[in-house]
Amino acid sequence: MYTENNLKTFVQFNFIKMLITMLLILSCTTNAFASNIDDQNIAMLDKTSKAFAAIVKKAIPAVVFVRVEKTVVRGDAASPFQSQDPSDFFNDPFFERFFGPHFQPRQRTPKKFQQRGQGSGFIISKDGYILINNHVVGDADLIKVKLSDGREFKAKVIGTDPQSDVAVIKIDATDLPVLRLGDSDKLEVGEWVIAIGNPFGLSETVTVGVVSAKGRSRIGINDYEDFIQTDAAINPGNSGGPLVNIHGEAVGMNTAIFSRSGGYMGIGFAIPINMAKSIVDQLLEKGKVTRGWFGVVIQDIDDELAKSFGLKKTEGVLVAEVSEGSPAEKAGLKQGDIILRLNSKKVNNVGELRNKIALTAPGTKVKIDVLRENRHKTLQVTIGEQPVGKTMGMAQHKILGKLGLVVQDLTAELAKQFGYRDGQGVLVAKVEQGSPAARVGIRPGHLIEEVNRKRVHNMDEFVKALAQSKQTKSVLFRIRDGEFSRYVAIHID
Repeated sequence: MYTENNLKTFVQFNFIKMLITMLLILSCTTNAFASNIDDQNIAMLDKTSKAFAAIVKKAIPAVVFVRVEKTVVRGDAASPFQSQDPSDFFNDPFFERFFGPHFQPRQRTPKKFQQRGQGSGFIISKDGYILINNHVVGDADLIKVKLSDGREFKAKVIGTDPQSDVAVIKIDATDLPVLRLGDSDKLEVGEWVIAIGNPFGLSETVTVGVVSAKGRSRIGINDYEDFIQTDAAINPGNSGGPLVNIHGEAVGMNTAIFSRSGGYMGIGFAIPINMAKSIVDQLLEKGKVTRGWFGVVIQDIDDELAKSFGLKKTEGVLVAEVSEGSPAEKAGLKQGDIILRLNSKKVNNVGELRNKIALTAPGTKVKIDVLRENRHKTLQVTIGEQPVGKTMGMAQHKILGKLGLVVQDLTAELAKQFGYRDGQGVLVAKVEQGSPAARVGIRPGHLIEEVNRKRVHNMDEFVKALAQSKQTKSVLFRIRDGEFSRYVAIHID
């Protein structure tokens, strides 16, 4: 028989045993639940990893490795100036004052050597058309294309557009793998993208990142810029390769990096595929690119300008100048007008409007909404054809063409980016490979502060000072690179 104390002890013992059992069961259940969550997370990551691998596996066969060669002649006796070192600028008339009119600098024997480069591209048709950057193949004497299966072909240039840095080349082959082209307008900031190419000659290299920005302009790389910015690593040799979305479509063409060291620093730029497609269509159809022309000088609106023109916020672009006889003048556009919309779509900045007009076919009628003296007006403009040698916001002077040089006004934003002062000079935007300007060491990002011993602060002063070179057949620049400046003189053929 149980006594009262024995009964209490028995009940307590069984209660404790039951409690311990329940805790053990709960612990096992919790561990199993946690383990199940871990398994689910790992399975999700595994699916994501395999998805990226599947996209790459499908895209890589259409990505090609491109090698280029160009024969460069230095030291031509007929043009002794071209034989100089970058610091050797004695052909300038300035030195005749000290050495006399018969002074002749030392001449050198002409030498030929091969310049070699490399890049990437991707196949856009089964019969061998390849999309690539102009700066990779633009002036090459020999272009060799290596496919992912190891086959090599010589390629020929079908068409180039230096202003957008887009080119099309072709190899003699059939039934090739093709990379499907997507719609870059639908791309959103934050989306996953994959950069494929041949950085540093390492073929079929893949990097993954996200779209970190869209509509990047005024970078100083091309005349027409609307870059996709990405943190997917883009390095030298990636140029011309595709930027692919998660559907395996090319949404951009890798073009440039922002770097202070020459290597990847987390910011890469790709040309939107929609812009590239527009250029390609014209190159294949006409062999050249025809751009729309408005005939205005425009500028972005900051807070102070917005207040001055009675705007509640910074919006639209300001018309600073209207060219005489231009489509804009004929449509009634005036200096001081603020363009708010183009075909009912909001205009956000200069780069965006410039690109849209340039990609509009000449003869097309567009509607623009403007604000003039606090009143809204709608004007209809018939887009003209951009005159040969004109770019919007950049100078393509005939002499500059011979020098292989493109320059532009130094905006406040560019001055901040390159470490200069606003109005300090004109900025070198592009230098053609192997050109006279390139041979004396001028590079994009350099600042021209003097032309023919005349101080220049903007494009108007630059062009006026350059006029002297028509008679002298040479030009003397004072170039600034960061904290240092130097003189360079170039003979004009």
